[in-house]
Amino acid sequence: MGPQLHKIYLLLGSNQQQPAKQLERAEKKVDKLIGKVIRKSKIYQTEAWGNVPQPDFLNRVLVVQTTLKATSVLQTILQIEQSMGRIRTKRYAPRVIDIDILFFDKEIIHQSNLKVPHPLLAERNFVLVPLNELSPQFIHPEKNESVHELMKKCKDTLNVKRI
Repeated sequence: MGPQLHKIYLLLGSNQQQPAKQLERAEKKVDKLIGKVIRKSKIYQTEAWGNVPQPDFLNRVLVVQTTLKATSVLQTILQIEQSMGRIRTKRYAPRVIDIDILFFDKEIIHQSNLKVPHPLLAERNFVLVPLNELSPQFIHPEKNESVHELMKKCKDTLNVKRI
């Protein structure tokens, strides 16, 4: 039996230096360094969340098969972000790339530097809309509700439009 394959959902986001190009670059790096990208959502444009005013974000969700453990995925994501020029300044600052782990299989992980499922996932349309495009019936392992149900209940009013 070979190494165990995990199915993970990643959110990519960018609002700097030609965001669509940055999403493409990040996707290639994920495919090379984390695992095979098996599905991807359309790209969505959303107003910035949290620290506004700044340029709109482009977001996309990837479904990836990986043999890496969750902590290794996180370390690799940080390396990818850094290699693409991400400098962590303040929360919700404009960024060239942002990669978040939304789900790792159906695991629940609570470590100081890693929380899976992503703690704010159910409060953000820019996560739920592309996620719903790919896996509306996926059950959130902590909330015990499908992505589609979470999206219908979400109180986020930011507009998410497919481009």
